[in-house]
Amino acid sequence: MGSRTINKAFASDGALGSVIPGFQPRQPQLDMANAVDQAIEHQTQLVVEAGTGTGKTFAYLVPALLSGKKTIISTGSKNLQEQLFHRDLPLMVEALGFHGQVSLLKGRSNYLCLDRLSRQMVESHTTETQTDLLSQLVKVRSWSSETKSGDLGECDAIAEDSPIIPTITSTNDNCLGKECPSYEDCFVLKARRRALDSDVVVVNHHLFMADLALKRPDLASLFPKQTYSSSTKRTRSQTLPVNTLVSPYRVAKFRICAKTSR
Repeated sequence: MGSRTINKAFASDGALGSVIPGFQPRQPQLDMANAVDQAIEHQTQLVVEAGTGTGKTFAYLVPALLSGKKTIISTGSKNLQEQLFHRDLPLMVEALGFHGQVSLLKGRSNYLCLDRLSRQMVESHTTETQTDLLSQLVKVRSWSSETKSGDLGECDAIAEDSPIIPTITSTNDNCLGKECPSYEDCFVLKARRRALDSDVVVVNHHLFMADLALKRPDLASLFPKQTYSSSTKRTRSQTLPVNTLVSPYRVAKFRICAKTSR
């Protein structure tokens, strides 16, 4: 890619300036962007620490999107994951004219299970269910016919800590897999398929580490193969098939491979 392309993107009249009113180049941001670019090009690991206001998110998004390689971005929380996917990433996609596919992937407990919802609706009419909980179930059932993602975080009808959520989502233990009557419409399955087909996937640390630990075959081609030491600041890593950007708060860790996986 080269520093010239990166420098041009971060110039006052460059790609970022075209979508961010009043954008002004910042040397620390440019230094970080070039460091990420070099790490991608030379297949090396990079750890960056920068203070608030540096512009870390754009500093790693720009070289990642320009690399032309599949990229996984992991954030420290679901809130940061949502912010990155719905606000920062679309802005950079527009600025750079990126035409690849991007997707958001969460753990299965965030997605509505159609089979368990159906069962809960039946049980709610045969048992003494609290009126407010029954009302929430009815609202979720109505929402289920409209949603494309099945992400309960997008359902305004229920609170994030609603007691009905565990009853209408699945776990590894109670998921029926291919035996489920709603298997082809499964939101978890659809989300994973989208992630596997995407050029940029935004996840969170909990999902990222859990899937690495479980080594599930359905996501084997998405997450990199690597071994972590006991320290969160030191990592022993094998060759990765993707750009992996792990971005917790002020410290951004980049485990990057320049191999083209698609």
